[in-house]
Amino acid sequence: MPSIKHHARKKRLIKRMRQTRWAPFWTVPKTYGKGRRVHPGRHTFVKRNWRRTKLKV
Repeated sequence: MPSIKHHARKKRLIKRMRQTRWAPFWTVPKTYGKGRRVHPGRHTFVKRNWRRTKLKV
């Protein structure tokens, strides 16, 4: 991929990067209850890794 990217492509990549981040820590007790210990990555919107799944951007 070229080092200088088109602005529209950069915006699409940024959106995809945001989707794969862990959910905020305060959403865990809100979703599952106070006593439940769950990893925040469990209820993120999209699960994707740069090695496993390629983006069609």
